[in-house]
Amino acid sequence: MNMMTVNATTALSTGAVADARDAARAFLEGLRQPAVAPDASVLVVSALVTNALCHGGGTCTLELTAHPDTIEVAVHDPSRHAPRMRTPDLNGGTGGFGWPMVNRLARATAVTRRASGGKTVSAHLAC
Repeated sequence: MNMMTVNATTALSTGAVADARDAARAFLEGLRQPAVAPDASVLVVSALVTNALCHGGGTCTLELTAHPDTIEVAVHDPSRHAPRMRTPDLNGGTGGFGWPMVNRLARATAVTRRASGGKTVSAHLAC
């Protein structure tokens, strides 16, 4: 099992999300058995990190883990509020696309409250 942790401890910026995507690409490229859907993994990383920074308190930690048949993307943030499905805003630019996309791309998703506070949002992607 391969694992990598990336901290994104800055306020939401294109740089923080881009760094998370770059870290995911590097992690996937370093696997002995490359992931079948690296683009899906990078999209999920982007959506979960963006959501955590926008709605989860402005900081997060990204963990990527390669299991035998899945890539696990886990994002820890200080908020106890779980992501929610909502109708995407096609005109106002207020989002609503990320969580539904994550749920469509992943085999499974989970939201786990952390004993230390906050939560972990995870997605398992086929590889």
